[in-house]
Amino acid sequence: MEVNLVEEGFKFMVLGMSIVFLFLILLIVAMNIMSKIVHRYFPEPQAAQTPSSPVQEGGDKLKKVAAIAAAIHHNKSK
Repeated sequence: MEVNLVEEGFKFMVLGMSIVFLFLILLIVAMNIMSKIVHRYFPEPQAAQTPSSPVQEGGDKLKKVAAIAAAIHHNKSK
């Protein structure tokens, strides 16, 4: 009775890889189920969305430009 080590190694490799693959599939299914349960019983509160005015957006851009200019000035003054 002769044992082919390459064949035995291949069998163990296929067995191990298939067990890991099945475990990962089971893990994905369990995570999806838990996600649905959490979203059903603990929904995220909806924040009131106020439409932003163009004046506000322009002010934000001006603040960014001022911050960038101040950073450049500070860096050059060193």
